[in-house]
Amino acid sequence: MRGAIPRLSLALLAAESGARLCAIIHYLVRGQLGWFGLTIACLVPGYAAQLLSILWFRADGRPPGCWLLLLHLLQLGLWKRFWDVLRVETGGGAGEVLAQLGDVCVLRLLEALLQTLPHLLLQTYVVVAVDPVGFIPGVSAGLSLLSLAWALVSYSHFTSLLKPGHLSPPAAVILCLLLWRTGMLGTRVLALVLFARLYSFWVFAVVGVHWLLMSFWLVAQQTDIVAQPCRWRLFNCLLGAVYIFCYINVRPGPSRTRVAVFYTVSTWNILYSTWI
Repeated sequence: MRGAIPRLSLALLAAESGARLCAIIHYLVRGQLGWFGLTIACLVPGYAAQLLSILWFRADGRPPGCWLLLLHLLQLGLWKRFWDVLRVETGGGAGEVLAQLGDVCVLRLLEALLQTLPHLLLQTYVVVAVDPVGFIPGVSAGLSLLSLAWALVSYSHFTSLLKPGHLSPPAAVILCLLLWRTGMLGTRVLALVLFARLYSFWVFAVVGVHWLLMSFWLVAQQTDIVAQPCRWRLFNCLLGAVYIFCYINVRPGPSRTRVAVFYTVSTWNILYSTWI
């Protein structure tokens, strides 16, 4: 199952990128320059993952040359990393494969949260509020949802491999995780988009309250994954924004209590949105 993870990730990444390109061309051909510009703008945050990838290449003793820099400038750096994982699997050791797989899973999750998630929200809003019969935006939104869910699943799969005595989970477990993540993200995104469709800018108030609650909760947990105080606060604020849509476990040990708190706050947020 381990070898199938990078292959599926690369296939979904290619499908998502192709659908995004089709959406950009679709808006440009139809003269919808506003949606065209916003779709292009969703690409910009993805350069954070590309920059981090270059820094990690340098930290690993592989100074990036012109070709590698060009790939990252074209946002193909993670494609290169997935290809390296597939190449190492044929002749490298298990430790080297796990290290490279971990790097690309973390980078892909970061790219998905910064780039795929905004694109998913935008295309879902277009389908719901602007063009309900739009085929290309709908396909792009669907593939973005699946790709984001898979990025979360592949990250969870990697973290499970790091635990002593843990083996790669079977395909049935991976499929259940994918269905869970897809359903959770899909319902959350759809709820926010429908709320924005009905109440316009009030959605930012609801999202802001949720973000503050999640950020304060993370601070109360004293998450020590980041040592420096300023970066620790920034990390909690960024993770609080992620918790608006999904739960990511960043602390060792049992997480059932934390998951229960997360879903309690999420349920309250949905009920509050319905009430106002």
